[in-house]
Amino acid sequence: MIDFDPGTAAPTKGTNQRNGGDLVVETLEALGAKTVFGIPGQHALGLFDAMGRGNLHFVSSRVENNSAFAADGYSRATGEVGVLFLSTGPGALTSLAGLQEAYATGVPMVVVASQIPLDGLGARRKGMLHQLDDQKASAANVTKSQRLIQHASGIPSAIQDAWTEAISSPQGPVWIEIPQNVLLDPIMVPPVEDALAEAFDNPPRVELIREAVKWLSTAERPAIIAGGGTRRGRAEKSLLSIAEQLRAPVICTPGGNGAFPWTHELSLQSWIEDRYMTDVLEDADVLIVIGSSLGEVTSNYFTFEPRGRIIQIDAEPRVLESNRPGLGIRADAGQALAALDEALAAAGAADSVKRDWHGTSPEDVVKESLAKVKARLESQDLAKELKFMADIREAVPADMQTFWDMTISAYWGWSCWDARQGQFHSAQGAGGLGYGFPAAIGGAVGLETIGKPSRVLAVSGDGSSMYSISELATAKQHNVPVTWLIVDDGGYGILREYMVGAFGQATATELARPDFVKLAESFGVPARRVSPEEVGDALKASFAADGPNVVVVETLLKMFGPTHLDD
Repeated sequence: MIDFDPGTAAPTKGTNQRNGGDLVVETLEALGAKTVFGIPGQHALGLFDAMGRGNLHFVSSRVENNSAFAADGYSRATGEVGVLFLSTGPGALTSLAGLQEAYATGVPMVVVASQIPLDGLGARRKGMLHQLDDQKASAANVTKSQRLIQHASGIPSAIQDAWTEAISSPQGPVWIEIPQNVLLDPIMVPPVEDALAEAFDNPPRVELIREAVKWLSTAERPAIIAGGGTRRGRAEKSLLSIAEQLRAPVICTPGGNGAFPWTHELSLQSWIEDRYMTDVLEDADVLIVIGSSLGEVTSNYFTFEPRGRIIQIDAEPRVLESNRPGLGIRADAGQALAALDEALAAAGAADSVKRDWHGTSPEDVVKESLAKVKARLESQDLAKELKFMADIREAVPADMQTFWDMTISAYWGWSCWDARQGQFHSAQGAGGLGYGFPAAIGGAVGLETIGKPSRVLAVSGDGSSMYSISELATAKQHNVPVTWLIVDDGGYGILREYMVGAFGQATATELARPDFVKLAESFGVPARRVSPEEVGDALKASFAADGPNVVVVETLLKMFGPTHLDD
């Protein structure tokens, strides 16, 4: 085993003897893992020693929270499981806000945290470095489950089970922790040769699909809300077929952005916070809600008062009827929509009733509603904001994936961003700051790993960018092709706007900040400062470059007027 100098807690000699860390690495590789994110730590050194004998690619972040965001972005960009290695105590705790985003959004991850030696666990307080009373309890609110592995022979099965749970709907992060001595001690367990993890089946109940078809077969004004579960369940094809069978208008939530073709004649796009869209959804006689709780944003801040019946489909049973009564169908969105699509076709539901929105066709309702939204925006002195977002959209290649922090630009993106052939990712699940750049790093690493074009865009404000500014070192070290757009308005812009609207003035929202261009350049990352009018050309030039780069725009953007406050 590795000997430790108690004065430095550093290894004094190495060995090629296999240990518990090897079992972790071998099992992950057998399950298909290619990349791991994290930061080394004293109790986790067995993991990192073992990686030196394996084939996993390690990306070392500078803050554990950002490691969690990076593993999240890797998973979203590739559809694979993100893997995170954490140190004990402070390292593990620092990751929790990032894991909350993955848990809230349903991102599959396997988190391997180290732990103090076995003889320090339990009710005793031995004064060991990083010791917590119950470390895994700290992760209980932000992961699907938590496991403590107490012997090396249990490592392969535990990781295999965690991987299975992570990919089973509702997907999410799963926490495993392994004591230092279990990772370091020599083992007699043979090398892991294979591991199998298959998602648990989560189909809809037959009688519920039958009842849903009955409702939809007599509906004159069906409509659909596509939430993030639609994308996680890879249900886009079935969603399109169902919408066209029913001639049902479809609106996407921020998490569902991209689940339905933006320019389709039935697409209400993603203007979920607009009262005109709320009016349409309230008027539906049957509303299908997929992978959404009808929560704060989707319900236009709980002003949504549907007059028709609701069919709600979600893999997470706690979501069903959490805000509105309805026909709750607990199932994976992909399996549920495939079953519903087939049942509707078999019942001839597309021809059973005329779709009539009070004398208007559903296609015209969509067209008229989008025109009303456009007119409302044009009446609010938002020309700069509309052009700014349009210029970014025009500059971004159609298939490029984008990662958005909690900033005014992202709030616009929730509603107006056409993902085209790329994917739109944001931190709307938990709503924490600092997501955009580290998630984009993970996304770019993942895309390169699976052989796809890996240049991605991250968008942050000056406030949120400071949460992850240290990851410029990570991007530079690994030469990650991320373009980071920082929209600098001198403070927490959205909070400023909220406070001025509510109280007439803002307090504690203004921020001293660095010269982002010089700061990026100090990391060896090329950067430029441009005016809002130049953002499109600057992004195009940055996309054509190699490695990471930064574009800074100093401008004050406004949000469109909140329609849930209208009289």
